Amino acid sequence: MKDPDNIYPGQVLLEGTNLSEGRGTTRPFEIVGATFLDGHAWAAALAETAPGGVRLRPISFRPTFHKFAGRVCGGVQLHVTDAAAFHPYRTGVALIAAARKLSGDEFRWRSEPYEFVADPPAIDLLTGSGEVRAAIEAGASFRDIEARFVPFEREFAELRRLALIPEYS
Repeated sequence: MKDPDNIYPGQVLLEGTNLSEGRGTTRPFEIVGATFLDGHAWAAALAETAPGGVRLRPISFRPTFHKFAGRVCGGVQLHVTDAAAFHPYRTGVALIAAARKLSGDEFRWRSEPYEFVADPPAIDLLTGSGEVRAAIEAGASFRDIEARFVPFEREFAELRRLALIPEYS
């Protein structure tokens, strides 16, 4: 059974970008955005392609620390509406791809070392390879990006199923 509030596995991907993952708010990883984003435009851009099980509510927020501390950010708040249909990783990738398309040159990948590693880039460490980053940079649609990692998700789900205690699978 999925934890309906477990959005972290997807929203942690934002640490590989200059987008705020909501640190410095009362809802980190649930509230995300940037000073250069319009939450309404971001939510609208995701309305057609966002993975299921989640509603993205446009918001403005001002983090008290971390990225954009003290500055107003446009963003979205994630509301899990169907835990069985919600895919945090897909949601995180969709958010990043849409944010990059909307913000142009203001969007950047994290260039500082991440977890004491300078190379490869943080986003590649977080996604497992450079494929997602390269697809986003090329302007691929979310569906095309998603198609790249779905086979790995299925493989992992099967390996996980075999390792679970039956009452938790």
